Amino acid sequence: MRALADLYDTLDQTTSTNAKVEAMARYFRTAPPEDAAWGLFFLTGQKLKRLLTSKLLAGWTMELTGVPDWLFDEVYASVGDLAEVIALLLDGANLPPEHAEELPLSRWLEERLLPLRGLDAAEQRERVVGWWKSMPRRELFLLNKMLTGELRVGVSNTLVVRAIAQVTGLPPPSVAHRLMGTWTPTKAFFEQLVAPDVSDGHVSRPYPYYLASPLEQPAESLGELSDWLVEWKWDGIRGQLIRRQGDVFLWSRGEELITERFPEITEAARALPEGTVLDGEVMAYEDGVPLPFARLQRRIGRQKLTPKVLAEAPAAFVVYDLLEQDGKDLRELPLRERRARLEALLKDHPRFPISPTVTASSWEALAELRKESRARNVEGLMIKRLDSVYQTGRKRGDWWKWKIDPYTVDAVLLYAHPGHGRRSSLYTDYTFAVWNGEDLLPVTKAYSGLTDEEIGKLDRWIRAHTREKFGPVRSVDPEQVFELHFEAIAPSPRHKSGIALRFPRIARWRADKTARDADTLDSLKGLLHAAH
Repeated sequence: MRALADLYDTLDQTTSTNAKVEAMARYFRTAPPEDAAWGLFFLTGQKLKRLLTSKLLAGWTMELTGVPDWLFDEVYASVGDLAEVIALLLDGANLPPEHAEELPLSRWLEERLLPLRGLDAAEQRERVVGWWKSMPRRELFLLNKMLTGELRVGVSNTLVVRAIAQVTGLPPPSVAHRLMGTWTPTKAFFEQLVAPDVSDGHVSRPYPYYLASPLEQPAESLGELSDWLVEWKWDGIRGQLIRRQGDVFLWSRGEELITERFPEITEAARALPEGTVLDGEVMAYEDGVPLPFARLQRRIGRQKLTPKVLAEAPAAFVVYDLLEQDGKDLRELPLRERRARLEALLKDHPRFPISPTVTASSWEALAELRKESRARNVEGLMIKRLDSVYQTGRKRGDWWKWKIDPYTVDAVLLYAHPGHGRRSSLYTDYTFAVWNGEDLLPVTKAYSGLTDEEIGKLDRWIRAHTREKFGPVRSVDPEQVFELHFEAIAPSPRHKSGIALRFPRIARWRADKTARDADTLDSLKGLLHAAH
């Protein structure tokens, strides 16, 4: 536990990517493999399911410290992070210390934390309180994060891959491939991960995804249009469809196995040749035409796929790349060759339509075609160099996404929520509203888009202009206006406004506008009508 706490502190105190990679590499070099596996588990963004409720942990803290509930609530509202509040209060309470054996991380988790689920509340309290009394504040904080299932470490998977590659000497793409899919944090797994001679061909394992970069320069700067493959940017669930050793696996880009959610795709895939891996998009699709993403969402949120649900949102896997054929990795072949093989493999397949090539006589003509994106239920264009290999992650230069301009709305800040991790003491998540007659009606939440300087300035304003507190959430004076961008708009009976905005983000703080200048619900309904 101590080594992971040291690593957590180091990562939290630096913004240097090289320093973060070096810190993780030191950890992986020195930690026993069974501990390194659990450290890797948390570093790659995986979390334990909540072991204890927040109510129990808060109650035990108040009992131990004598802090009344109203004061605990005030501290929680100020700090915004339950694990940190508990660590701070217990650290200041001067509790009689209890001696405890220093255990490796793996034993902490497997012998102490995970068995808590099978105990009654009294036994849980006795054990947790004993641990609290025996731990310094930073380890206590980490423990509480694990208990609540909220341990997040501020590093990307790309940096974790770099650290493992630095320790092992393996190529980063090989490390990324071995980390794909579902794995458990065991000694055996970590030893296989770092071994130089272990095969990467696990039957269900997908390949790391190649991600396009936003096209922010003029399209003409890319050179000759004939050097590029142009496709529509589909609005669905990016995924890989795997046919290996008599079985089928459908993975989302978020590394979630979604095979059972799309039985029509899975059954059709059984007719594919063995050793086939396709890269593409799961979409609501009917009669050769993509349907709005909202139709696909009807299936995603359902526990049971009834015949009615399947009929309302028929799915297909729109394919745009062939990553493996006959069990052979094709990623190092140029795109033009992978595409030719793909077309030969899936010619006229109804469940696996190939993403069609978009042709134009010039970049200017292509820009005109791009304007048709919303009418076609797509998000813009994908531009891929025909000579490009299939890389790992977001590598600039060969794959670009030329998205349509987002929708915009000017909205009023109504509520503020604390952030997470190193931003847990700041108000970084916001609820925005538009006018509905003389009232402001909440329509969406957003948390990205502001600079650190703007977040700090807004945090100070929020604290000085709070109207009410609802636990950690504050309502504020309705004065600040923000321009929001979003990718799509759809009707939603689950929202009071009747509207859902997709991928909202803050474009800029409109200090030049007053609250009365913000948009109305009718203006959003106008966008909704135009979109549908």
